[in-house]
Amino acid sequence: MKQVRIGGQAVLEGIMMKGPASYSLAVRKPDGEIAVEVTSYRSFSERKKLNRIPILRGIINFIESLYIGIKTLMASSEYFEDEEEEGEKDQKKKKKEKEDSARNSGSGKEEKSNKGYMIGTLIFSLIFAIGIFVLLPSFLAGLLLKVTDRQWISNLVEGILRLAIFIGYVALISKLEDIRRTFMYHGAEHKAINCLEAGDDLTPENVLKHTRFHKRCGTSFVFIVMIISIIVFMFVQTEIMWLRLLSRILLIPVIAGLSYEVLQYAGRHENACSRIMSAPGLWVQRLTTKEPDLSMAEVAIWAVEQVIDVSEYLECVRNNSFEK
Repeated sequence: MKQVRIGGQAVLEGIMMKGPASYSLAVRKPDGEIAVEVTSYRSFSERKKLNRIPILRGIINFIESLYIGIKTLMASSEYFEDEEEEGEKDQKKKKKEKEDSARNSGSGKEEKSNKGYMIGTLIFSLIFAIGIFVLLPSFLAGLLLKVTDRQWISNLVEGILRLAIFIGYVALISKLEDIRRTFMYHGAEHKAINCLEAGDDLTPENVLKHTRFHKRCGTSFVFIVMIISIIVFMFVQTEIMWLRLLSRILLIPVIAGLSYEVLQYAGRHENACSRIMSAPGLWVQRLTTKEPDLSMAEVAIWAVEQVIDVSEYLECVRNNSFEK
């Protein structure tokens, strides 16, 4: 067996886990049961041999991760729609109508409509994130050029503002009950992966013993993006506001690609350099992950077991017998 590195994200009352050939969605439904969906999937970069090109592979993986993340997040929410308004009979009726609809000739149009809605949501999310975390701090810091001609000061303040806005935003939303539970599932996701990579049997009790922090976390990626953006933008100097903002937008793919390479290096190596690279992201994970309970660990295990042969993987970890 080749050594693979799985990853995932927390969704509404559940976890998405991505393996080498598929990704799974495990959700704790309102009745307490765990619903599981598995989707076969192969990365675009792997299909097109682009995973060997540094930076470019990071851009592609970033877009794909956003797409799958929003898709599974929307799918998880469907288990809780109209929960309080619909009785059991109405839910069965709704399910039957959905199944009947999938059989008729209009199902193709409905699928296209859902895909279009999902792409629209992805675009809106990107625009919102770019506006709040990229353009706003750049605009505010750019105003400093009216009182000083030292652009490096303006760029440094821009980076500090970006970090402050991000940390403040995460700290604020973590106070919401639903978000807090999502952060608990985020912790369960990390613990399950850490348990697997340590070679321990995947039981809820074992999972909870492991740390809720992980080097390859998306939170670490975002933090690395912000650190690298400070460095890159130091070399992009202009007093023209619209050109300043445009340069930030155009450089987003490059920064994302560079950040992906840094994250991958830190996740695959254990040395002083990788520890320094990982430290800030691991610190921020104290905000984006919370300690889960046994039921959440169980959901994480279900998600992992759908995308990888756990018994074979554990045997390879314990015997150090992965294919080279």
